[in-house]
Amino acid sequence: MKPPGQDEFETPSAPANVPAGELNSSPCPDPSPGGPSDTDSKELRVPRDPLLFIQLNELLSWPHAVEWRETGRWVLFEEKLEVGANRWSIPHVPTLALPSLQKLRSLLAEGLVLLDCPAQNLLELVEQVTRVELLSPELRQQLQALLLQRPQHHIRTIGTRPCWGSSHSRETSHDEEDPLKEQHQNPLREKLPPEAEAGVVLAGELGFLAQPLGAFVRLRDPVVLGPLTEVPLPSRFFCLLLGPPMPGTGYHEMGRAVAVLLSDPQFQWSVRRVRNLHDLLTALDTFLQEVTVLPPGRWDPTARIPPPKCLPSQHKRPLSQLQEAKGPPDPHGPPAENRHSYGPYSPSLELQRTGRLFGGLVQDVHRKASWYPSDFLDALHPQCFSAVLYIYLATITNAITFGGLLGDATEGAQGLLESFLGTAVAGAAFCLMAGQPLTILSSTGPVLVFERLLFSFCRDHNLDYLPFRLWVGIWVATFCLVLVATEASVLVRYFTRFTEEGFCALISLIFIYDAMGKMLSLAHAYPIQRPASALARTPAYGCLCQFPGLGGNESQRTRMRPKDMDDILSMKGAGFHLDLFCVAVLMLLTSALGLPWYVSATVISLAHMDSLRKESRACAPGEPPRFLGIREQRLTGLVVFILTGVSIFLAPVLKFIPMPVLYGIFLYMGVAALNSIQFTKRVQLLLMPAKHQPDLLLLRHVPLNRVHLFTTIQLACLGLLWTIKSTPAAIIFPLMVSKLLSLVGVRKALEWVFSQQELLWLDELMAEEGKSIPEKRLDPEHSFSGSDNEDSELMYQPKAPEINISVN
Repeated sequence: MKPPGQDEFETPSAPANVPAGELNSSPCPDPSPGGPSDTDSKELRVPRDPLLFIQLNELLSWPHAVEWRETGRWVLFEEKLEVGANRWSIPHVPTLALPSLQKLRSLLAEGLVLLDCPAQNLLELVEQVTRVELLSPELRQQLQALLLQRPQHHIRTIGTRPCWGSSHSRETSHDEEDPLKEQHQNPLREKLPPEAEAGVVLAGELGFLAQPLGAFVRLRDPVVLGPLTEVPLPSRFFCLLLGPPMPGTGYHEMGRAVAVLLSDPQFQWSVRRVRNLHDLLTALDTFLQEVTVLPPGRWDPTARIPPPKCLPSQHKRPLSQLQEAKGPPDPHGPPAENRHSYGPYSPSLELQRTGRLFGGLVQDVHRKASWYPSDFLDALHPQCFSAVLYIYLATITNAITFGGLLGDATEGAQGLLESFLGTAVAGAAFCLMAGQPLTILSSTGPVLVFERLLFSFCRDHNLDYLPFRLWVGIWVATFCLVLVATEASVLVRYFTRFTEEGFCALISLIFIYDAMGKMLSLAHAYPIQRPASALARTPAYGCLCQFPGLGGNESQRTRMRPKDMDDILSMKGAGFHLDLFCVAVLMLLTSALGLPWYVSATVISLAHMDSLRKESRACAPGEPPRFLGIREQRLTGLVVFILTGVSIFLAPVLKFIPMPVLYGIFLYMGVAALNSIQFTKRVQLLLMPAKHQPDLLLLRHVPLNRVHLFTTIQLACLGLLWTIKSTPAAIIFPLMVSKLLSLVGVRKALEWVFSQQELLWLDELMAEEGKSIPEKRLDPEHSFSGSDNEDSELMYQPKAPEINISVN
């Protein structure tokens, strides 16, 4: 139905070849269809549509009168008002009944559609939507009075109880069209960007209406409609769904359907540019084509689907007819036929060879020199202070743990004092000179393993440990300098999950094996006391507490055996070559001083970067904070290592920490790291019947026998590494570590055994494989994804072992 003069609000259809940017009434360029996705907008470098806040107000009959009450709101996800609990529900993915969408389409097809309406306030808007033929003057006046009633909002201001607006319903005057004080105090406003707009949906049952009344309005200029929304935002869309009583929750569900449609990025992009009713229904039909239907009786309708951790890109969705006719909004976006493909692999500038000796090192120095002053100025932020405290505790704990174990492994040649001093000296120097100053240097698992093997070798061959260790350090530093000169750091781009998991599994097993062996040896060194009959043959070991008198308590050892108690890349560029050069120089320094060797500690370094991450403060309900970058500087790490050096005066106290505590820490580290890699899950599949196997993504795309073959090859490589470690050739263990390239060679040979599709799910593609993907144009049966769902699964497929505890 059309009111008199509706044609003046409905613009004529645009030709198919009109650019989409010219159809927007605003002067800004055409925004991206990604809607609220900042990631898409940054990648496309085009302005995006303003974020849309949608509110559903329902006409409800309360004991005293009929009034409008806010019952739902949407930004990215749905929040329902839980009246009994007097709170908003957690944000969740909305689910709709298919009949509500169908009824909504029918109501819009027969109802009132106003596009680019010039209304400047709520009163003018109400007058426009009530100018329909089915309403008599009396009903029109009664309906206008009802629509002008101030709705009741559920606003929870900070430090106060929920506010429901006015205590009674009344008609809004011109003065009352101003936003309420509670609206300005709404904490939700702080989470929405300044350019956000609103969409209002009014739904309910009216007994004096003989037939349903539906109206959809897009305002030409967004305007604040007084207290109509709980947040004082300029409203762009207005939808009215009223009618006589009907069974069920018809108008409520239709109102939710409109809100869900407006919260959908694709539909929102289309509805901002539709020119007539046909375009609006076309956008709705496109939405219906993407709807997933759940069969009745197979799921709980009351269950709420939590928001995903990462929203899929809107470019993976099919284009609507409106977008196809008027051109995609992103002129620089990927072509339609390539939207599901993966682009060619292009290594970063830091991982490309220059072809000159020390060429990569020179580039790193030039790249980082210009940022050196800001590496200290950027640390002048309160976030850096909290990061110092956090990383200091992690660093000192790591120094205590590895220092104690190192003293046990070297029989006191190195211990807590050397661990604290070496951590302070090497760490502070690295923070001042390195290309990636957020990296934290520390003693790590492989270094501890090698120190133990080196000490055992020296003891078995009657060699002095520290002089021999000095020569080893000189040779290792020399090899590192050769690697820097030949730009060998670029080879890290060939390290895939296959290589990382093999090395991680080896170190984890070494930790578990050594920790269990040490703890079992304690049972022989300090046996548990037996009953009296056995004590005759076994000496008693224990602790006797006595009360000597007024002098205080005294704890004495009784017949105890004597024991020696003295025993990441950054928003500033990477610096792989410079970092390796710094490690080589520090290797010479620590070897000459008899201090432990230090390399980057994975987990502590990641924790350091995570503590300095910058995130957006304005986050819509259900939306995770957006990552804005890392506050890269040199001061936090420098202060951490200075504090670690000062903590050397605590060593006389720290040496009394029981060694079983440290053994337990390393046992946990080994077990946790082993359980965090995909390799462990695939080993479990070897011993698990098919009916009990978990629903892993790789099992959906790779035959089980091929998974077992890949796992068996990894087990063979792991067994070979363990054999080398367990033989007299164990002294060349660090050479095997540097020769992890041999595992890269094995991984390269697997391309002759497995297809790229299988390697994509079992491991990840190497550099050359990524380059060849667009050229090979795999057949559909060998493509990476046969459907949108599989493509989404691939996007969430982890590409590297998730090591929870640092073991490298």
